[in-house]
Amino acid sequence: MSDLTIVTNTMKQDAQAPADFDDTLLDDAIDNLEEAVEGSPLSAEVLDALNQGLPLYRLRVDYSKDSFHAVWQGEPLKSGAKVVIMMRHGLDLAEVSGTVQKKLGQTPPSVIRIERLATPTDIGRMEANKDREKEALAICRKKVEARKLEMKLIMAHYLLDGSKIIFFFTAESRVDFRELVKDLARVFTSRVELRQIGVRDEARAVGGLSVCGRGFCCNMVSDKLKPVSIKMAKEQNLSLNSTKVSGPCGRLLCCLSYEQQVYGEQSKITPHEGTRITWDNSQWRVTEVNVITNKVKLASDDGRFIQLPSSSFQKVEGHWTIQNQHQCCHRD
Repeated sequence: MSDLTIVTNTMKQDAQAPADFDDTLLDDAIDNLEEAVEGSPLSAEVLDALNQGLPLYRLRVDYSKDSFHAVWQGEPLKSGAKVVIMMRHGLDLAEVSGTVQKKLGQTPPSVIRIERLATPTDIGRMEANKDREKEALAICRKKVEARKLEMKLIMAHYLLDGSKIIFFFTAESRVDFRELVKDLARVFTSRVELRQIGVRDEARAVGGLSVCGRGFCCNMVSDKLKPVSIKMAKEQNLSLNSTKVSGPCGRLLCCLSYEQQVYGEQSKITPHEGTRITWDNSQWRVTEVNVITNKVKLASDDGRFIQLPSSSFQKVEGHWTIQNQHQCCHRD
């Protein structure tokens, strides 16, 4: 009988949140938990490699789309190279995404060491494991149905050497799967682990098309799940309707977080909506700020309106002013 490992990460459980739910604190807690698991104090070997000025690489694991910082003391690695790393579960295969520019005086909180370059045997074993994972997932689904457990299986993953198989699942509440683990242990000769993940982790691992028609940002763009809050949607002048600002996973869109920096920088150099400005011997009110086009629309008290580039505005002694502009003002 195989060894049993029962893991349920209750902090990663994140049922669909309403649009007015500020989930920054929850996501921060998740990030801190991940760092605690993955980012134990840097080993002396890793610190020595960093001090030697060796390049810092970004790696990505295919099955979960997780990424890591890593050092390698051998010949420089090219993007796309396959390497073997020690993850918290055991030895696994990762792909080099590229190098990371190190900031002076700053060290990433979590850096691992590349064990070795992947051999043709390693790559062949990984491909063989993919077929085994499909079969294992089908078996586990039947066991879940037989036990009538309220859980959704996402994927199965074998470690590189096949010593452990991990089943990832989502659930709206805690699930007692002790009997399920016993059922699986009777089938598989490898160690068995069940790990509960959140819906954002599921979206990142599985992938799909988002509301914009492009692939999920969490799956194709980002390397980590960044905190997202409804405050970001407000600052970006988006509708607070949950169907408008939520992705297929039911959580707030990841792109809100990626675009927040641009909106934050723009808000420092342009007035906010509702700001009143005296210009051309008239009182004007900002009615719209378009960060994408860098245009600001204003309306006057006498019915005129005008659109100016954001570079036309300047803040002097706490008050917004408009530099001289030869623009045509229109009356409604």
